[in-house]
Amino acid sequence: MTDIDPAIEATLDAAPSIRILAQFVRDFSFENPRAPDSLRAGAGQPQIDIGVEMNAKGREDGLFEVDLKLSAKANRPEGAVFVVELLYGGVFEISGIPEADMEMVLLVECPRFLFPFARRMIADVTSDGGFPPFMLDPIDFAGVYASRKAEAGIETGSTIMGNA
Repeated sequence: MTDIDPAIEATLDAAPSIRILAQFVRDFSFENPRAPDSLRAGAGQPQIDIGVEMNAKGREDGLFEVDLKLSAKANRPEGAVFVVELLYGGVFEISGIPEADMEMVLLVECPRFLFPFARRMIADVTSDGGFPPFMLDPIDFAGVYASRKAEAGIETGSTIMGNA
């Protein structure tokens, strides 16, 4: 039996909460199309293009699935050096978040939780592919979210799910 004031207990129950219940790789690929020539020392730094996508959807059980898709393609004038694509997901239990803020939580905060694990996988696979580990710079998910909403012409407060 606890001696917690019922008003305080109700506040604690309503406190915002984000819990990761599961993390998983949905899809992962690495290509080194010019190996072993692409591994020779002395070649110039490749041009690297980075892609970031966030997707979220509700589930029938009240939980949420969030996907973080990261891609990196390294190119030199003679062609692709490596291509890596990762679709990394998580199942989240979210409570105490107002409906108006749910989209931002799903497409900003949840990917922020997933990113360090996805970043590590990309570093490991590029290293295993014979290159120095490719360490993605931290991503400003709030900035990506805001710019995608602006591109779509959606005012703040509107809801979009899917590609952010």
